[in-house]
Amino acid sequence: MVNSEDKYKNVIKKLIDFRNDRDWAQFHDARNLSLALMLEASELNELFLWKKDAEIDTVDIERIKEELADVLTYSFLLAEKFDLDIFQIVEEKIKINNVKYPLEKSRGSAKKYTDL
Repeated sequence: MVNSEDKYKNVIKKLIDFRNDRDWAQFHDARNLSLALMLEASELNELFLWKKDAEIDTVDIERIKEELADVLTYSFLLAEKFDLDIFQIVEEKIKINNVKYPLEKSRGSAKKYTDL
């Protein structure tokens, strides 16, 4: 059975191969990857723009998958650029958030940690 880290490394290799085959590394500096990530996140958000709660279920799941894949692609490439372990940085962020959002103060609340 393939573990998550192996799957991630395989996806990164495929992304890098795809990029390198097209000679696009020259465009993939940190600034452009970050901007591309934000643009793709905006395209994902656009799928939900002006929809009422009842309409959210009608959003095309294939479009969601495409836009989310773009967001993840640029996130992965940006992490790879800085040699960051995505699993490690997410786990570190969870630890930080556990301190910022203690269970007894944040459970059931959407308040920012500064307002708890």
